[in-house]
Amino acid sequence: MKTTETPAPLPAESGASVSKVDPAPPARPSRKKREGGVLNVFSHGVLIIWAIMVVMPLLWAVMTSFKDDGSIFGSPWSLPDKLHFDNWARAWTDAHMSDYFLNTVLVVGGSLIGTLVLGSMAAYVLARFDFPGNRFIYYLFVGGMSFPIMLALVPLFYVVNNMGLLNTIHGLILVYIAYSLPFTVFFLTAFFRTLPSSVAEAAFVDGASHTRTFFQIMLPMAKPGLISVGIFNFLGQWNQYMLPTVLNTDPDKRVLTQGLVQLAVSQGYKGDWSGLFAGLVMAMLPVLAAYIVFQRQVVQGLTAGALK
Repeated sequence: MKTTETPAPLPAESGASVSKVDPAPPARPSRKKREGGVLNVFSHGVLIIWAIMVVMPLLWAVMTSFKDDGSIFGSPWSLPDKLHFDNWARAWTDAHMSDYFLNTVLVVGGSLIGTLVLGSMAAYVLARFDFPGNRFIYYLFVGGMSFPIMLALVPLFYVVNNMGLLNTIHGLILVYIAYSLPFTVFFLTAFFRTLPSSVAEAAFVDGASHTRTFFQIMLPMAKPGLISVGIFNFLGQWNQYMLPTVLNTDPDKRVLTQGLVQLAVSQGYKGDWSGLFAGLVMAMLPVLAAYIVFQRQVVQGLTAGALK
């Protein structure tokens, strides 16, 4: 049986150049570009539709707050014939929106400061120091985020009542702080872990105490994270309705969300819909202003944890 052998290639002579065949140039990715363009158009279209769905109700509410009651039902989508600023004055004075607004500012301002101070201190310790029970305490805060607040309303009512804090501004501030601490600690713990430890070590070498290092060095470095979690807490506390409804039954101590419900109930029967929309816009403006002013810091705080 004969086998065929492939002859070995002859070595190239010295000085002889071996010609190499250049590979064919890759095909132009025209199809991929077209698919990417179609995807970009689709994604931008979805974002535009979403922006219209979010912005249009806000603009309609602002426009309606300057109309009279007849124009609201007669031509709801048309521009107001003139700006009725008396709607805002009537909601501010007659509906006691000024009192509700002041109570909300006091409650949210005090609870926001307390939440950021206590939450940043707890998050710094959990992120920078190793001690027995560190992970257990951290997971307690994480578990507090998943605990439904509805299950704690009845025992919380009795606890606050036994402490003599029912229907008080400072009692509501303490409850708001306890309600917002789990998310604040969870957010800031991850943020403090991304900060360089060499700066704190240099401060310790120079003789700085832990308290001075935290308040003068580490806390200013965590400013983007503080602003981000502060905005989230501000939105949640400003729009909180369930807790003040259960723990704050005094009409003189009502916050803005309670006042809006009372305004909707009372003014709805009187037909003062223009005053109702004016009060609604009053409640929305601080939230929109806070987000517009600090939107860049919010984005920086959300993305800073991904880079180290």
